[in-house]
Amino acid sequence: MTVCLAPEAPAVTASLCRDGEEFAALGPSWNRLHQRCSAATAFQSHAWLSSWWRVYGKPGRLRILLVRRGGALIGAAALTLTHRPLPVLVPLGGAVSDFADVLVDDEHRGVALPALVGALGRLARHRVVDLREVRPAAAAQELFERWPGPRHRREDSVCLELPALAMDGLMGRLTCSRAQRARAKLRKLDAAGIEARPVSGPAEVPEAVDVLLRLHARQWQGRAVTPEHLSPEFARHLRSAVQGMMRTGNAAMTLYRLDGRTVAANLSLQDRSVSGGYLYGADPELRRRKLDVATMLLRRDAELAVAEGRSVISLLRGDEPYKHHWKPERVDNQRLLLAPPGTSPLLDLYRAQLDGRRVLARTVRRHAPVVAAWRSRISTACRSSATPSASPSGSPDEGTSSRRPRSSS
Repeated sequence: MTVCLAPEAPAVTASLCRDGEEFAALGPSWNRLHQRCSAATAFQSHAWLSSWWRVYGKPGRLRILLVRRGGALIGAAALTLTHRPLPVLVPLGGAVSDFADVLVDDEHRGVALPALVGALGRLARHRVVDLREVRPAAAAQELFERWPGPRHRREDSVCLELPALAMDGLMGRLTCSRAQRARAKLRKLDAAGIEARPVSGPAEVPEAVDVLLRLHARQWQGRAVTPEHLSPEFARHLRSAVQGMMRTGNAAMTLYRLDGRTVAANLSLQDRSVSGGYLYGADPELRRRKLDVATMLLRRDAELAVAEGRSVISLLRGDEPYKHHWKPERVDNQRLLLAPPGTSPLLDLYRAQLDGRRVLARTVRRHAPVVAAWRSRISTACRSSATPSASPSGSPDEGTSSRRPRSSS
C-alpha cells in the first residue's frame, strides 16, 4: 500500500510505501536512483535493503519514503519503525550495514531534498529519527542541515580509507622497512601457490557465500566473533543480497585456492567511488603457515578498485591495529538524530537514554576483566568440586565420585 502524503511542488510528490512486496517491485526504479546519487553506497542498493527487510524486517514496521517528479523516482529514505522503548524511525540494514543514508538524485537535488525533509517531518510526528553510520559526504548530512526541528549530531563508528592504488602505489606510502616487509609477504603468498578465482556470476553466489561463512566460523573458532555472522538469518541475507548486487556491479566475490581446495573467500562491496572488503573467511592453516591473509585480500581489493576506476579503498568500520600498517585516513561516521518541530523534550529524552546506555557499556567494559576473573575462579572451583576423588585400588567405585547422598537417618 502506498499512502500519498502531499504534493511538495509542481510535479513533485512524496508518498509512503509500507508494503514489502511493493518495495520489492521498486527494484528497477530504485536502482536507477541509486546510480544517479553520487553519495550512495552499496548498503543503499535495492538488493541489500530488500533482502535485509525480507530476513530481518518486522511485519507492519516498513516505512519507505518516495519522492517522485513526473513519475521518476528522485529521492528515497528506507526506514523501519522500532521501539527503544520510545518510537524511533531507523534505516533499513541494521547493524550488518556499515553505512546508512538517504538517496537523492544529483540532478534534482534542489527539489528532492526539501520534499524528503517535508515528508520525513510528517512521518516522524511524535517519533525520533535516528540515522546511524552516516558518512561525512552522505546525502543525509544535507537533510540534517535543512531539518526544521530539533536535531543533534554525535560520533559513531570509526572507518579507515586508502587511496585506490595498485599495491606498488600503496607500498610507496609506507616507510622503507614496512614496504620491504609487505613485499616479502606478497612473495611468500606467491611462492605458496595461492590462486585467486573470481566468482563469475550470481548463480555461483549461494555456494560461495556458504563457503565464506564456513571458513569465517573456522577462522574465529574459540575466539570472540560477531554472533550475527554465524546466524542462519545472516546467511540467508547474504545469499540473496549478493546475488542481486553482483547483477548491478555492487558486489564481487573471490575464492582463494591452495593445493586443490578453497582456503579463503572474500566479499567486496562497491559503489561509484568506493570499493571495500566487507567479510572474509580463511582457513586457520594459512595462519599456521604464516601466510598474511590481510595482505592477500588487500591486493585483490586494490586490483578491483583500480580496474573499475574507483578512487577509494575502504577498510570499512573498525580501528583494528593491522589496518594501520597501511597508513589509512581516518573517517568518522556520524549519528544524526532528528525530531519534529516543537518536540525538543522528546529528543532530549532519547539523547539521555543513549547517554545512559553509553555509560553502562563503558562500565561493563571497564569491569569486564574483573568479572571474567571471578567467572574463571568460580568455574575452576566448580570443576574442582566435581572432580572424582581417588578410590582405594581395586574398588568398584574407581573413576566415579566417592561422594554419596547423606543418609536420612
